[in-house]
Amino acid sequence: MGGRLWRRIGFGLLPLLIVMAAPPAQPLPQEQRSFFVKPPWRVQFRSYDWYVADASPSYYFTVTMPEQAGTPLAGLVIQQIRGVDRHFPLAPSRARAFLGQPRREGQAVAVQASMDQDQRRFTATFEQPVQPGQTVTLVLRPWRNPEQSDTYVFSVKAVPLGSAPVPAPLGVATMAIFEASRF
Repeated sequence: MGGRLWRRIGFGLLPLLIVMAAPPAQPLPQEQRSFFVKPPWRVQFRSYDWYVADASPSYYFTVTMPEQAGTPLAGLVIQQIRGVDRHFPLAPSRARAFLGQPRREGQAVAVQASMDQDQRRFTATFEQPVQPGQTVTLVLRPWRNPEQSDTYVFSVKAVPLGSAPVPAPLGVATMAIFEASRF
């Protein structure tokens, strides 16, 4: 019947379409991927600059590595998932990191950073991975706060050390930006 396969269904004949699928992509072997045995479970976010267009604000993302993490922290991925201003620059060249908490800074940690503006994804890689049991704070220093007031939300993932890391979600960081009051 014209090169098609036909199948009888009920009282009529319907063409049967045969699709040849490509073989599935081979996943990386389990031993090549890197995971946290016990991943960090949250991110603490702080900012002391809350107003629209504040100049040189600092956004602090703090992660504490569990003693039983099993592998060091190689970096963080921060992605804006909410907020009306999607163009304010997070300035990767101005990012810095240190061991400890904001206002109780310890040793500096060298960081390489990049920004995918279309995806609003900021990636930070620590030159010396953060060891289990340590607390690290990544500081983003955009040139200014967003131009519009809103609640800005960033998803945060921890990246384990390894050639094929599987990032662990840490939750979200919420930042409220307000209009300056006029008296």
